[in-house]
Formats: sequence, structure tokens, C-alpha cells
Amino acid sequence: MSRSELFRRHVAADPANPLFRFSLGQALWTEGDAAGAIEHLRLAAASKADWMMPRILLGKSLLAAGDKPAAKVAFADALALAVAQGHEEPEEELRALLATLSA
Repeated sequence: MSRSELFRRHVAADPANPLFRFSLGQALWTEGDAAGAIEHLRLAAASKADWMMPRILLGKSLLAAGDKPAAKVAFADALALAVAQGHEEPEEELRALLATLSA
């Protein structure tokens, strides 16, 4: 059973659980289904205003799906959280991603 299949079962049992949504989105992203990950990562990001990781993966998924404007918004939101929370490596990664979208 793939990770996404496992987390699909968890989401089916508890659709409002943001951790299950994030885990499913992350599994789908890892398995190469960026478009499939978007819905789950959006719900995870919306569940907590200060949760950076779903926003990073959401931006990457949106970018892979060809939605550069939405990816830019997700990356900017994640960058603000990275700065506020003192996460230096994600901050560097996000600044680089945003620079490629602005170029």
C-alpha cells in the first residue's frame, strides 16, 4: 500500500483532521501527483495560521501544476512565517523560489 493510499483511508475516516490532510498532500507530492496534493495542502494550511510546511508544499504543488501566481502567494505566506519563526533554511529556500518566480 502506498503512503497516499494509507492517508486516503485516514482522510476518509476523519476528513476534518488537518494532520491527515497534510500527510496525504505530502504523500501525493512525493509520489509525483502535485495537482492531487493541492486540495489537501490548502485545507491543512487553512487549519492553522502559523503552519509553514503545508504552505511550502502547497506552493511547490501549485508551481508544478502551472499556477505561478497562486504559488507565489503560498511561498510569500510561508516566507513570512519562516522569518517570524526563525527558520533559516526554509527562509533561504523560499527566497530562492520567489526569486525564480519574479525573474
